Amino acid sequence: MTDPSVPSRRKYLGLTAMLAAAPAMAEPQEASAAHDLGARTYNIRDFGAKGDGRSLDTTALQSAIDQCTKDHGGTVLVPAGTFVIGTVEMKSNVTLRVSAGATLLGTTDGKQYYAASAIPLRGDSTLGDGNVGLIFAVKADNVTIEGPGMIDGQGKEFHSPGRGQAPPSGRGGNDRPYHLLFHQCANLTVRDIFLKASAYHSVRIIQSSYVKLDGIRIYNRVNGNNDGFHFISAEHVAMSNCDVQCQDDACALFGSCKFITVTNCQFSTRWSVFRFGGGEAENITISNCLIYDTYGCPVKMRCGPRSRFENIAFSNLIMRNVTGPISIGLGPQAPVAALSGEDSAAALRAAQPPGIVRNISFSGVQATVIDPVPQPDYPWTSGYRPGEFKTCIVLNGVDSQLEHISFDNVHVTFPGGGTAEDAAAVVPKTAGEYFELGILPSYALYARNVRGLTLNNVRFEKSKPDLRPAVVADHVEDAAINGFSVQGDKNAQSVLRFIESKEVMLSATRLLTPSAAFLRVEGTSSSGILIDGGDVSKADRAVIFDNGAAPGSAKVLG
Repeated sequence: MTDPSVPSRRKYLGLTAMLAAAPAMAEPQEASAAHDLGARTYNIRDFGAKGDGRSLDTTALQSAIDQCTKDHGGTVLVPAGTFVIGTVEMKSNVTLRVSAGATLLGTTDGKQYYAASAIPLRGDSTLGDGNVGLIFAVKADNVTIEGPGMIDGQGKEFHSPGRGQAPPSGRGGNDRPYHLLFHQCANLTVRDIFLKASAYHSVRIIQSSYVKLDGIRIYNRVNGNNDGFHFISAEHVAMSNCDVQCQDDACALFGSCKFITVTNCQFSTRWSVFRFGGGEAENITISNCLIYDTYGCPVKMRCGPRSRFENIAFSNLIMRNVTGPISIGLGPQAPVAALSGEDSAAALRAAQPPGIVRNISFSGVQATVIDPVPQPDYPWTSGYRPGEFKTCIVLNGVDSQLEHISFDNVHVTFPGGGTAEDAAAVVPKTAGEYFELGILPSYALYARNVRGLTLNNVRFEKSKPDLRPAVVADHVEDAAINGFSVQGDKNAQSVLRFIESKEVMLSATRLLTPSAAFLRVEGTSSSGILIDGGDVSKADRAVIFDNGAAPGSAKVLG
């Protein structure tokens, strides 16, 4: 009998082979520890976060982010719970995932926030206000913040209860934190998350590139200057499927913003939606958007000296219950007469080259314009200026011309109500805020210093009588108006008023209601104005001439 304690020759050889292979097997086991670098998940509860809605979890969240970026990236997970935090810095290659049932709650203790010192303040005019974020990143690459959870900034606690009084948080003014603040980042993604009640702007993106914003819901109507998205010199940005309800600019583009697309979004705000200010904005498309309950000019472009807005297209926009609705201003933002010097206009031109606005198009726009009303869910008082009532589409060139502006397939209904005194109003020579122009002398379109204006299949209507002309063209040249339908008023001087304008062709025009005159031509330099075809028979007179306009400056053909 064989002793069972002695292994057989076959078993002996097998054990020998296993022992020989053991060192080789250990090698991949050790190496496997590094195989998931960059793909690990870091649950912030493992770093000490409580998530009880009371404990301060800033350190735990920051520790998880720091470890994640140290391990070449991965995902920092915020599980279900309410995690109170102060300022947190995002790092490269980190995805912050706020899970369903999870809330990152900004603390109301203002001392728990700090400024990102690497982000310059107003000293650099291209950057603007504030460098404090609830969550911020500076010069970070491959950063993602995603839901489906929520980030709540408790912004109402950063609003002063009265003049000279500190906010409950002890932090106000430009020291209020943004929800998300990014400076000089690349490959940045924010998606599928709910951003609620920021103390300041919700998402502020500065000098960053290759940015994707998708499926973001913003409710930011608890404080002053509650912007939705605010871009400063951002490039290659794609925004889609976002829903923004805010108090200030819903989508501001300042500085040099280029290669921007915005599509399939919804916006509501007290002030403007698409707000352009300064710098060079070019190669931008905005499409398939719903704008509603917006009482501060949905599309507002202010191009000052040294700035340039070019190649910007708006298409398929529904505007419901808005004021404005479109205002483009080119030139100095203070009246020329208010500037110092013997010849202030010449001094301004010599000191600063005029801005450029050209190749701006609007197509597929349906708009209902109303008088402004308070936002019912804004907890503070918001007043209105006289110029915010009886507003219209404004193309306002001051000291230089807007070039190649087009409207195609546009239907706008205005509230009307203008008086004869309003019709005689003089528009100040300023390209400032739209409400600074006062009551405008036209109910639908006021255009000054425009070259290359196109209106195709445009229809203007009014809800109640208005003694202002529908359209005022002041120093407009090279214009084509085709398929234009418009309402007039028997008690108004005319439906259209052209001042010192030339080379204008109107074809297939339809006057929808009776009027004393269809077109009033003014000024000695007016010339080359033709009305070809269409039906203006509801007007007592097709054309009248005034203020030195020659009878031959406008002709009715056929």
